[in-house]
Amino acid sequence: METTRTLGRSGIEVSALGFGCWAIGGEWQDTDGQPLGWGRVDDEESVRAVRRAVDLGVTFFDTADTYGAGHSERVLGRALGKRRADVVVATKWGNVFDEDTRTRTGGDASPAHLRRALTASLDRLGTDYVDLYQFHLSDADPEQAALLRDACEELVREGLIRAYAWSTDDPARAAVFAEGPHCAAVQHTLNVLQDAPAMVRLCEEAGLASINRSPLAMGLLTGKRRARQPLEAGDIRSRPPAWLQGFGDGSGADPEWLARIDAVRDVLTSEGRTLGQGALAWLWARSPRTIPIPGFRSVAQAEENAAALEKGALTDAQLTEVDRLLGR
Repeated sequence: METTRTLGRSGIEVSALGFGCWAIGGEWQDTDGQPLGWGRVDDEESVRAVRRAVDLGVTFFDTADTYGAGHSERVLGRALGKRRADVVVATKWGNVFDEDTRTRTGGDASPAHLRRALTASLDRLGTDYVDLYQFHLSDADPEQAALLRDACEELVREGLIRAYAWSTDDPARAAVFAEGPHCAAVQHTLNVLQDAPAMVRLCEEAGLASINRSPLAMGLLTGKRRARQPLEAGDIRSRPPAWLQGFGDGSGADPEWLARIDAVRDVLTSEGRTLGQGALAWLWARSPRTIPIPGFRSVAQAEENAAALEKGALTDAQLTEVDRLLGR
């Protein structure tokens, strides 16, 4: 397997594995006190993990302005420092938040907010351009999104961004952005347990990268979660919102999901892979367009994820076997 992939039709080359920077934003919440982060985090360890990932050949980092209410962007910017030009940075806009109280206060799909948000992200990241700028409001109005797509084209002309994308699980919405010449990707949920055939088809037909969020099913595919194992209070999985599947009522991992993981464990852990590495290998086999972006909070996690690149993709036969075992 090639260890690099192209970011859609942008021509931007990235490592076939990206790193998702949601978790390193630390704790943040919505106005009702619902946790939106992954619990407490050690910024120094996050910085070491990012730098280790770069050393191991990872060149794609995905964050969002709202992760940790600005904190993830600041940590990533600090970690990259002078190596900024060696990597591809993706961030997102659309959410409105208060950095002091670490609270998401709402969303704003206006072109005026788009520009304000980009200016603020560039400042926090310590850079003068973003490689891939992604709209973060997954269910925004498609007509409004068309205005934002056109505004993004203007930002490309100004040299402030190189390409753009929509973070959405709706292929019809993604297709609206795909009409823009500098739209390069869709960020969407995709993992062994949650296939997205319509979105993968769109990416293949429109020449877009399929950036895969939740590639490890919010940690379930690392094999470290047991049924009903409690999570810390500041962790979004302890009080899962409706879209977050696999954690039932918040009392821990859903036994039904764990049973499905057990069904495919032998295939995923072939060739000496860890379960998580096998889940990434499935994604690479699923389509030449996929770029999984697992999260991380430690150097050890960064090393395990990066090592998946050496082991490469599953075979077509293994892909078929996984579908058979899951009854697809």
